[in-house]
Amino acid sequence: MGILRDNMADFGTALDKVDAKLDAARPFDKKTDELLRFALSIKGRSAPCVRKHFKGSKAAGATDAEIGYVFALTMRESAGADECWTAGVLSELAAADDSGACG
Repeated sequence: MGILRDNMADFGTALDKVDAKLDAARPFDKKTDELLRFALSIKGRSAPCVRKHFKGSKAAGATDAEIGYVFALTMRESAGADECWTAGVLSELAAADDSGACG
């Protein structure tokens, strides 16, 4: 983790403990877990994690079709969330004067 591990070693150690507890409590099989982590990595826009969990999904037996579905589902849910959020912001336009708030 570079800067985090170099400057906040205790925090990195705490994260390792969280990871160990999550692994011990995992209610899903390894393939499902890796596919969930792949989707979350896409949403988090973490290139190293996307690569790691793509490879982990394949190693755990996920097919290209399963990985493609999770990728498409993640993109679709993101698009829907963006649409809903933007519609909500615009619907509040009449109730608030945000002119100049962003610039």
